[in-house]
Amino acid sequence: MKLINTFATELPWACEPVAPQPLHGPRLLHLNRALLGELGLGEVSEAQWLACCGQGQPLPGMQPVAQVYAGHQFGGYSPRLGDGRALLLGEQLAPDGSRWDLHLKGAGKTPFSRFGDGRAVLRSSIREYLASEALHALGIPTTRALVLLGSDEPVYREQVESGATVLRTAPSHLRFGHFEYFAWSGQGEKIPALIDYARRYHFPELADGAELFAEVVRRTARLIAKWQAAGFCHGVMNTDNMSLLGLTLDYGPYGFIDAYVPDFVCNHSDPDGRYALDQQPAVGYWNLQKLAQALAGHVDGDALASALAQYEHQLMLHYSELMRAKLGLAVWEEEDPALFRELFRLLAAHKVDYHLFLRRLGEVTREGAWPARLLALLPDPAVWQGWLEAYRARLAREGSVDGVRKGQMDAVNPKYVLRNALAQQVIEAAEQGDMAPFERLFAALQHPYDDQPEYEDLATPHPGWYCGGELSCSS
Repeated sequence: MKLINTFATELPWACEPVAPQPLHGPRLLHLNRALLGELGLGEVSEAQWLACCGQGQPLPGMQPVAQVYAGHQFGGYSPRLGDGRALLLGEQLAPDGSRWDLHLKGAGKTPFSRFGDGRAVLRSSIREYLASEALHALGIPTTRALVLLGSDEPVYREQVESGATVLRTAPSHLRFGHFEYFAWSGQGEKIPALIDYARRYHFPELADGAELFAEVVRRTARLIAKWQAAGFCHGVMNTDNMSLLGLTLDYGPYGFIDAYVPDFVCNHSDPDGRYALDQQPAVGYWNLQKLAQALAGHVDGDALASALAQYEHQLMLHYSELMRAKLGLAVWEEEDPALFRELFRLLAAHKVDYHLFLRRLGEVTREGAWPARLLALLPDPAVWQGWLEAYRARLAREGSVDGVRKGQMDAVNPKYVLRNALAQQVIEAAEQGDMAPFERLFAALQHPYDDQPEYEDLATPHPGWYCGGELSCSS
């Protein structure tokens, strides 16, 4: 391993040294061995990971720090947030020269914990571990999960739960909120150094802060387009949870939709639906505006405005590309937006399972009967005849080949999705000491587009799963 600590040493004013606090009775639950190998960490032993992530004994060369940042939370500004239950242990230089934060969540109190205990619970740790790897397998930019630990430590949330830690990784955990903190705390002179740090280590191809912001706009737009196409709701899109690198960051009460509900809310702390599924594109723009305001004294205002003006175009362009691929359409036609709108209207009106519908739509042929497995999803198939005929006609116009199209659609429409009900089943088993369901689900989600007959029971939901799906911020 090749550990460095550039954030701690070059930006000491942006963090506080903190020693991780040991858990009572920690135990290793899972190692992401494939990813550990990719990062050059494959030779670190299980005992070393246990000591590092659960016994308060960082590996040699680590300099644990808690980062300081601010953020707009549900529209209101919180001037001092920071890593309240997580520590940046250090950065690993991978064999390919890339750099990866080693970020331990659930490490105990920090100067930014406020009234919290600095702990994570097993439930939320499993959810983050599974979600980050599931999104990665779907091709959605995200932090990754390396190590999962459980313990006998009591942690008090809505009820008494057991403490846990997740060691997660990403090229950087820089957030919009880092810039907000220094902009609004009277330390604006620090922002050029933050911009320079981000450029040198993560955007070396960019010339200045204006180019950096434009790239952040582009990455944010593409990320949210991917969320929308995947039916993924982040749940807490506060600016402190927005990654400068365009990664899915800070998994709390997230949720994949089951039945298509465009205004799906997965966070019971969001009664007004600020972060509902269909609000995510608008919130992304709002958050970028706040980042632009933080940068305004250091980056040309016209450049900031010009970059922001590209957000909607970039998001819609990428979303359209993704949805055309999901419907097996090779070229764009003027009528496509209308075809999409009617599809979404029908899905919402009839609460049809989003993922299964798109997967089984690949079985449609240019002639002959409609696939029985597709019709089985539709409460009233007759209502769908008009759309299905229009879709079939659309395929005929571009000369679509049935077998080729199905292969292409199967490659972008997952068979295995991290539904909240599946995650809950895994959590309940793990709380009883049984990690076998976790292992099965983790394995299935590594290859979401493949058939995997041995995991067929994880692919098809039953009606009882459609139960709302709102979760707490500690989820």
